[in-house]
Amino acid sequence: MAVWHGERGRKPTGGKIVSIRKKRKYELGSLQVFTKLGKEKRVGVRTKGGGNKIKAAYVESVNVLDRKTNTSKKVKILHILKNPANLHYVRRGILTKGAVVNTELGKARITSRPSQHGVVNAILIEEKS
Repeated sequence: MAVWHGERGRKPTGGKIVSIRKKRKYELGSLQVFTKLGKEKRVGVRTKGGGNKIKAAYVESVNVLDRKTNTSKKVKILHILKNPANLHYVRRGILTKGAVVNTELGKARITSRPSQHGVVNAILIEEKS
């Protein structure tokens, strides 16, 4: 079933609102893409105006920025430690902005929106000892 962002056709009292036009394509939404750990997979979506948006469905690596040395490195994600967006996302293995992951360099906090940007960028918060 489609996700619809148009008027629902009901008044606050529950009575029907008679529509004066049909549904429009720009009122149509889409289901959320939950970025998970796994073999790299990206989904392309056409946006309004003819543009494209790349959404990451599965990722296995992250671009980690080390603020001390001001260098960036692509490393493998070992596992998800915590996700303040939703406690159940850790159990389900979903990556979002603000999630803390364990990488080959140490703990890192995700700063990008993987399901919107198509890439996972992070800042190193604790180096591996």
